[in-house]
Amino acid sequence: MRAAQNSQMQIGELDISQIKFDPKSRDDIPRILKGLQHLYMDIPLRAKIFQLLEAEISPQVSKGNGRPGMALWRILVCGVVRLDLNADYDRLHELVNHHDTIREMLGHASFDKETYHYQTLKDNISLFTPELLDKINHLVVDAGHALVKKKKAKRCVGAATPSWLKRTYTSPPTSTCYSTQCAKSSPWLQSGATSAA
Repeated sequence: MRAAQNSQMQIGELDISQIKFDPKSRDDIPRILKGLQHLYMDIPLRAKIFQLLEAEISPQVSKGNGRPGMALWRILVCGVVRLDLNADYDRLHELVNHHDTIREMLGHASFDKETYHYQTLKDNISLFTPELLDKINHLVVDAGHALVKKKKAKRCVGAATPSWLKRTYTSPPTSTCYSTQCAKSSPWLQSGATSAA
């Protein structure tokens, strides 16, 4: 039995949308967590991702019976962190147990000393495959395209249009036309043309 996310916050737990990141940090972990924070705050996108996770992570297991497993949000956070950092389970084990911002993103209060066992992480996060991350990436890209619709380029015609953008008449390209126009426009060719004549 897996819950998408614990709906009841614990005492001291910080809402994920309120997590603050160091704006001067150049590390990759805060950038990953900012992206996850955006996914969390976009409720329709988050619902689609949870539906995908429920369908893909152990679909043969009953969702209503059995002991509670790791929440889908925690699997998502740990899986994205592991795959984006190209980390092994030992590094992931260290990060989820001792990195304060990741623990806040997982939904732990600052004084919450709950730790993750290595085998629990390995069993649950191995269900979050690169193929599943690719499907989530497609959902995120589709949401991004819906958010920022591509506008068709408008033609620049009117009084405010620079003169070099306005349409001008050019004669069709013929060899005689080009040679006479070039000779008329180039002083070097004009001097050469007069000396040759």
